[in-house]
Amino acid sequence: MVRDEEVARATRQRKVNVQKNPLNATTYLVRNLGKSLPLASVIILAVLLICGIVSLINSITLSIRTIYSNSRHFAAVTPRGNAELTPVLREDIQSKSPVPLARVMTFRSTDIEVKSIVGPWPFAIAALGKEDIEFFIQRSGGGRIEGRMPTPGEPEALVSEPLARNLGKRLGDNLLEPDIPEAFSPLPVKIVGVIHTSEWKAVIPLEYHQNYHFPPIDSLLFFTQDPRDQRQFDLWVEEHLKGQNARVFTYAKLEEQADTMFNILYQILNVVIGLLVIVITIMMGMLINIHLSQRVQEFGLLQALGYTKKALLTRVLAETSVVVIGGWVIGIFVSWGLLEGVKKVLMDPRAFALDTTDRLAMVYTLPVPITIFIVILVTIGVKFKKFDPVGVVERRLV
Repeated sequence: MVRDEEVARATRQRKVNVQKNPLNATTYLVRNLGKSLPLASVIILAVLLICGIVSLINSITLSIRTIYSNSRHFAAVTPRGNAELTPVLREDIQSKSPVPLARVMTFRSTDIEVKSIVGPWPFAIAALGKEDIEFFIQRSGGGRIEGRMPTPGEPEALVSEPLARNLGKRLGDNLLEPDIPEAFSPLPVKIVGVIHTSEWKAVIPLEYHQNYHFPPIDSLLFFTQDPRDQRQFDLWVEEHLKGQNARVFTYAKLEEQADTMFNILYQILNVVIGLLVIVITIMMGMLINIHLSQRVQEFGLLQALGYTKKALLTRVLAETSVVVIGGWVIGIFVSWGLLEGVKKVLMDPRAFALDTTDRLAMVYTLPVPITIFIVILVTIGVKFKKFDPVGVVERRLV
């Protein structure tokens, strides 16, 4: 009962405030929702469209970084088809490394294809010794293992949960098979363990790979003693082996390639966003012009009653700010809600990456309210410059 009285009192107070200040920016907007909501809706839809497009485009590069993020824990070096170079490269890098190394692993690898928004991507399965597998898992964040570790020499695999989800695999399914060209192995390789971690990784016993896979060339994984020195080592080893008969795989190089690969795509995106902003701005300018034309009598009567042109201009600008800023803020929240739905329904079941709070996507939406506000400001200035309150009162065209 007390609560109802408080609500009623607050409602009456708001009505009194409105009556005391009829030029309040929200007064006209609240009383004429049929006119103010369409203006805000245009901005909301524009923000939703831009934010959604940019977030989905950014999910491509985000997926690359997510799928291959495990490579930031090590640097991989492989001789270009010359097995005799492996021990030479190992000795050279270990002796000249600028930072202490915690472990150097001998490994081999085989490829599978993982699913992405833009199609299949290659993913390397590392073949490691038993002790190296344990170190590899712990260095890349560890995680609870459902099942068990692979038995040395057996066709068995340990995979992370996001990778298994992406491939639609479960504990006991085959990761590699003779009949699958993009995931080939002479024997069916069964998943005997699933690591619950956010990292994408898969390992099989080195002995099995040495016995059944070709070519017989060993590669190397280098882990720094301090994980914080890994990037420094990665950049050094890339420069150190430049021009030699060796190939280096690092996370730094992956990031550089991802940015270069989608450079043209982002240039096209900028053109699309620019055209969208122009179209939306022209549309809003026309709507605002119509909106102000319908309020000519209101402005004329208020000025005839004593309100200055500056006061009326301030009121219209305040109303415009509420519509533009409010529409942009609501549009951001609507975009977030829609992207959250897309993430849960479409992306998460396939382990696709999508940032629903992508800051770059929000930055791309800023030209919409800024440009619209500038156009509205010019439209209002021109309208009030030619404004004649006497003509309005006399019901003449102005």
